[in-house]
Amino acid sequence: MPLKYLHTMVRVKDLDKSMAFYALLGLQEIRRHDSEGGRFSLIFLAPPGQDEAPIELTWNWDGDDELPSDSRHFGHLAYEVDNIYETCQHLMDNGVTINRPPRDGRMAFVRSPDNISIELLQAGDALDAAEPWASMENTGHW
Repeated sequence: MPLKYLHTMVRVKDLDKSMAFYALLGLQEIRRHDSEGGRFSLIFLAPPGQDEAPIELTWNWDGDDELPSDSRHFGHLAYEVDNIYETCQHLMDNGVTINRPPRDGRMAFVRSPDNISIELLQAGDALDAAEPWASMENTGHW
């Protein structure tokens, strides 16, 4: 039985905040479906040139009180980055908390505005340990 990956769906409360967060990660909108009758939007985002691996943001126009405050049961999304230190600095400079800093030069975790854990992994070998990352403590959950 052949199987093909399609996408990962996450529900979001504030579409503007979520779109801004995923744009900081470098994801771009590749398609959108707005349902007038269902009063929801489906927005598909992917890294440039990787339309085959999207995430789907589902936004209910009238709010979504059913979202848990901590979405750890979801697990996480994972993205490979060219330079984990530069990526984390870019996110921090734009107000994103680095929940698990890349102390090892290899892995970091951040959270979306809807508490979705995002794992960032260094492409190739780990970078040499560097400050301020090497001594930075964890913040919150990841």
